[in-house]
Formats: sequence, C-alpha cells, structure tokens
Amino acid sequence: MNLMFIGAHPDDAEGRVGGLAARYVERGGKAMLVSVTNGNAGHQEMAPDELAARRKQEARRAGQVIGADYVVLDHADARLTPTVEVREELIGLIRRFEPDLLVGLRPFDYHADHRAAGQLVVDASYLLTVPLIRPDVPALRQMPVICYSYDGFRKPYPFQCDVAVGVDEYVEKKLHMLACHESQFFEWLPYNGGYLDEVPEDHAERLAWLRQRRLGSSYIADKFRDKLVERYGAAAAQRIQQAEVFEICEYGRRPRPEEIDLLFPK
Repeated sequence: MNLMFIGAHPDDAEGRVGGLAARYVERGGKAMLVSVTNGNAGHQEMAPDELAARRKQEARRAGQVIGADYVVLDHADARLTPTVEVREELIGLIRRFEPDLLVGLRPFDYHADHRAAGQLVVDASYLLTVPLIRPDVPALRQMPVICYSYDGFRKPYPFQCDVAVGVDEYVEKKLHMLACHESQFFEWLPYNGGYLDEVPEDHAERLAWLRQRRLGSSYIADKFRDKLVERYGAAAAQRIQQAEVFEICEYGRRPRPEEIDLLFPK
C-alpha cells in the first residue's frame, strides 16, 4: 500500500499524517510526503536561497525518521498559485508513485499556499486517469482514494471526519520528525508568534518543549471520539490520546467499507 501526502510547506505533513505514514512504512508499504513550495519565505534572518536549501535538508531528515520519501518542489513560498504548470507537475509525481491513498489540504485556509496546494490536488484528481494529459507518464488505471487532512476552519463548511486513526504509538516518531524542522519550530514560528524567548537551548529540553506545545493535547482525539469509538470500540477508543483524522474527498475513488482498514490501518 502506498500513501502520498501533498502539502504546501516542508513541515505540513508531520502533524497531519506522520503517524499514519509511519504505520504504512512499518507494515511494508511506502509513504511519500510532498511539499509543493520550498519554504524559502519563512524566516526572520536567513536569505531565501539559503533557507530553501536548509528546509530541504530538514525535510529529508524528517522523512528518514519513519523511512518515507520527502519531496520538496522548487516553488517559492508564499507565492504558490494553482496553475496548469504546477498541476501537471503534480500529476506526473502522483502517477509515478501510484498512491492507494492520497491526502491533501482542504482548499479553505488562512494561508494562500495551503489553499493553492489543496486546490491543486482537487484539480489534478480526475486528470490522473486521462492519458493525453502528461502523456509522458502513464495514466493511472484506478483513481486513488483522496482525503483531506484536518483543519479547524469553519467556512464555507467545517471539516467533516469520515475516518479517525489512533496513533499513540507514533508520538515519539512524530516528535522527532517535527524537531527536524529546526528553522520552523525553534526559530521562525516562535519569532512570528512572539514566543521566541520560550525556546530552550538544550536539545533534550527543546524536545520536551516541542512535545508539550505540539503533541501535548488530546484535542483531536477528544473532538472526534465518536469516530474512534466506531472503529476501535468504546473501551479502546477511550484510551487513545493522539489521533489523525480524514475527510474523504468526493473527487477521488470512494472506498468500499472493507477497504477502510487497508487504507487507514489500525
């Protein structure tokens, strides 16, 4: 089984699908995490070219934590638009990887890059099976199941959870994936959010700080506890503290009920 995630930035994947991707690889499947931009705008000190090179290396190390390929495309951060050229670049990438499950962002978000990345996946979906589009790469004979990852935005409509996956056993791997993105989680985001003075200098203390800040809440599991109960039963579901949740996109293939545990293994 192959899982592909397409996001806008080199640190978009970890919190959304890091646990599920780790489980895919652990069970003999493949995972590819894609950032459509090179992340070259998000820093308070570094020059864009230097930052892009650094973020690519950070992403590569994050993928190595779980044995996933981490692909960073060379489109400028904060300038992404859903053009035909970028769409066809993604069509080629998706076809070559042949995902069974393709996860993206909803095209409703505060960040223009997130909206564009989500729209690109939606726009590419049907064309994955059209041979005369990108004829240099064989068209897929079967559409992948396409899903949106979680966000909290409510307009034009809120995220609708179709499948919830408990990922408690992958919390440490997710933490170390996040920590690979040093330029973001220990530098730019704290600076941009006004809490840079809270970031510890010591590596172990940084991990503890990041764990509490990014993985210290059971908010997602609590919010979608009913969906966890559907899959795991009441007793097991109550023990789950970390979950990843997905909304099935109507533009992809609709999974049969018996496929859910293959696509979203427990």
